[in-house]
Amino acid sequence: MRVVLLGPPGAGKGTQAQILAGALGVPAISTGDIFRANVSGGTPLGLEAKVFMDAGDLVPDAITVAMVKDRLAEADAAGGFLLDGFPRTIAQAEQLAVSLTELGHGLDRVLEFVVDEEELVARLSTRVVEVDGKQVQREDDKPETVRRRLEVYREQTAPLSGFYEAEGLLARVDAMGPVEEVTARAMAALGQPQTAGQPGAV
Repeated sequence: MRVVLLGPPGAGKGTQAQILAGALGVPAISTGDIFRANVSGGTPLGLEAKVFMDAGDLVPDAITVAMVKDRLAEADAAGGFLLDGFPRTIAQAEQLAVSLTELGHGLDRVLEFVVDEEELVARLSTRVVEVDGKQVQREDDKPETVRRRLEVYREQTAPLSGFYEAEGLLARVDAMGPVEEVTARAMAALGQPQTAGQPGAV
């Protein structure tokens, strides 16, 4: 299975990516991990990306897409993958399609995790991290910042929903409720029967 996961911040994509990847036996791949691996490994693409990151600028699509393509060409992704956090724009989606074609593949499914906006704000606003032994809220998880992040998502990434729907690849998954129930809905959307012992199985 070659799957892209869509959904706004707080929809639980990262959690579901790990669970679904384990159930499907494919790697969960996030752009954050790809960036960190390239930058820490000092790859040519990583060095290029670091220039933009150090300046506080967005890394150009061409570099991001090249990194993703390199990752998808690795042996562990030969039988499939789950992409979390990429593509973020229609331009990236179009470039991803070209890259996959060059690798001899195509996407099987795109899952969009759907959550009520007020629930997203509540989820993210209650997240805490530990700093110097104290539980504190992250700056980007404050309610006003969360709403801005959701606004950016609606502007830049939400259009992917219509793009992939037109391609016949989109399946919307209700991401409200317990993690296990969301996993069960996602597996059903992928056409994967669940067996006892799998996450979300009943």
